[in-house]
Amino acid sequence: PVTAGSIVVPYGHVIGNEKWRGSEIAQRLQGKIRLIFEDGLGLVDFHLSNRTCILYISEADLVAGDEFKRRLVRFRNASSLGGIVIVEKTQISDQYFLAVQKLVVLELGMVLLPVANKGEASQLITQLVSFVREQSKDHNPFIRKQCSQLAEPSVFRTVQQIPGVGKTKALLLLQQFGSIHRLCNASVKELELVVGQTVAQQIYTF
Repeated sequence: PVTAGSIVVPYGHVIGNEKWRGSEIAQRLQGKIRLIFEDGLGLVDFHLSNRTCILYISEADLVAGDEFKRRLVRFRNASSLGGIVIVEKTQISDQYFLAVQKLVVLELGMVLLPVANKGEASQLITQLVSFVREQSKDHNPFIRKQCSQLAEPSVFRTVQQIPGVGKTKALLLLQQFGSIHRLCNASVKELELVVGQTVAQQIYTF
């Protein structure tokens, strides 16, 4: 397994696992970002920076059984990298999605981003690359703390997926709880203080 520091990602590049060479995602990323393929990335599919990587779970992985779960748990146990899990949420894989969400977000404390297909996944990877690049420019921890809570577009979008939560409420929730992990562990009472009783109940149930 890859540990932090053993992979060095050149500025403005993404390192992709050799198995993605020639894939639809790789073709769609060509021209948008500089993609280098390497063997030996282990469990990781794409390295966005020295600290952030993507683990990709396709529709086929979900349907095939529990191998992807073992992979995520092994990654979590072996690596200090920030892992973003991208999952193909399609009509076929939808039935498995809640279980994946529970494992990734609640049990492993990682970021989960659903996509409808490989095209959407490549767009998301492109956005994440520019976001990670922006983050690395800014080394003042005080400034970082304030904006990182609101600047993480992936987290912001994920919170908006919750029924009854729009942009404004998502912003309030992230200002209050700071992370999806803390939001998931919040009680109905704590949520009520931010978004009122009805939405708090919806979030809690979700």
